[in-house]
Amino acid sequence: METEIKDGLIKELDRRVADKILEPTNAELLKKLIGNADNDNEAMMIAELGTTYKKTGFHFDPRLEKMSSDIRYFKKNQKLSFHTDDNKPTHKLIIGDNYETLQNLLVQYRGEVDVIYIDPPYGKDNMGDFAKTNYQNAITRDNLLSMLYPRLQLAKQLLAPSGVIFCSIDDRNQAYVKCLFDEVFEEKSFVGTYLWKKTDTPPALSTKIRKKYEYVLCYGKQLDKSYKFTQGNTDGGDIPLLNSGNQVKEVCFPKGCVHFNIPDGTYQPSKDKKVQLCESVVVKNGLNKNAFRAKGRWKWKQDTLNEEVENGTFFLVKSEKFSFRFQRNGDEKTIKVPQNNIDSELGVGTNEEGTSELEKILGKRIFDNPKPSSLISFLAEMTNKDDEAIILDFFAGSGTTGHAVLDLNEKDGGNRQFILCQINEKTDENPNGIALDVTTKRLKRIMTGKCYDGTKDFPWLKDNKPYGGNLDVYEIAKVLDSETSKGKTPFEVIDEALYGKEKFKSLKEKIQWVCENFSNARKHL
Repeated sequence: METEIKDGLIKELDRRVADKILEPTNAELLKKLIGNADNDNEAMMIAELGTTYKKTGFHFDPRLEKMSSDIRYFKKNQKLSFHTDDNKPTHKLIIGDNYETLQNLLVQYRGEVDVIYIDPPYGKDNMGDFAKTNYQNAITRDNLLSMLYPRLQLAKQLLAPSGVIFCSIDDRNQAYVKCLFDEVFEEKSFVGTYLWKKTDTPPALSTKIRKKYEYVLCYGKQLDKSYKFTQGNTDGGDIPLLNSGNQVKEVCFPKGCVHFNIPDGTYQPSKDKKVQLCESVVVKNGLNKNAFRAKGRWKWKQDTLNEEVENGTFFLVKSEKFSFRFQRNGDEKTIKVPQNNIDSELGVGTNEEGTSELEKILGKRIFDNPKPSSLISFLAEMTNKDDEAIILDFFAGSGTTGHAVLDLNEKDGGNRQFILCQINEKTDENPNGIALDVTTKRLKRIMTGKCYDGTKDFPWLKDNKPYGGNLDVYEIAKVLDSETSKGKTPFEVIDEALYGKEKFKSLKEKIQWVCENFSNARKHL
């Protein structure tokens, strides 16, 4: 993992030189320092020193992450985790610093995340440890940009090639944060800025401007020009070609019958997904240029598939997971390109509605200015990803993104998975911390219909049914690389199953995996 991060940072320095942002001699020095860095943390700190747009006026004073000599890893919180239905996806909530969380997520989800939504803290001018994201006392602009830079670098590596990232930001910081996104994702990846109507009742006492809108930045990692966003519901629609109850069958898709909403290129055979490609697939101009075979729990046999193709049915692949869908002739969608205004006309609520939504779940107001779940639902649906998309929010706050994903799955029977991260920041309203008092309780209540103490007396249940599903709650634990006590070494306390791996058969395999994937675990190689 470390080599991939360093290679990516060095390529980024070369791009800055080509764009005449960074002097070649400075870039060469930074590349040497990156190459000699002890771990990926140091490498990103060094790269950050070359982040200054003198020509465009973009400048901030980098403030480096605090270094630690221990290993940070996921540890499951059995008390807060729950499973209700094996047929539904298992979602994840990580309680802890999002920088360490993103590093750990790379072990399993590198290049797998389809959509990222973040709503970083901003507003008040209160100094403090910049890496501790804070909702009650937001952070200065230098601290905001310094905090975001390494996290965006990690987020970029988590995104799938056709992945999309959204960032909510206010008008004071929008210009600066956009420049930072241009730096990390490149300006050519900028999709647009959406204006979300955050309130119908702006402050009446304002003497200059009554602000009704907030910005939502959107970037695509490597979106093809043919990739389409859609706005709201459309007529007709596509249907899953997979049926989880069927046996695995092999079928052959004729040339030109599959429409791809992923970048052109050659996709290699795969064995670890629900659809297993038996040979390479060449995608050009959004169509398969060769016939190819694939194994999956298909609804149809080969004869039925051939008949459907003859009748004009075509197939859709919306992500690199190759989760096939089909659309019959005459069921064409009415594609609407999204406008840049997002408001109630599109079914999207305001901050006031977000507050009301949360109060009905928790019974009281203990979190300020939560986004309405309808906003995140709209953004996720707009990206036109398939119904098995992975959606990440590493500034989870009250858990609105998780709520939105659950609601989307309920509406269309999808199996989207959310991954949330929230530091357990303590406030006057949340003495046990936001993650424990707000995020976990919200998810537990809307998924199971009751709180952890078994109570069911919250208003949300009067108008809604629990979504069901499963939630694994992790915390960030730490262990010294030098720990040798029996049962406490890094190779014993780190559970590979929490990273999507089967149990290793030998200690040698486990040691190699830990040393390759976790910072500060290098001494045993």
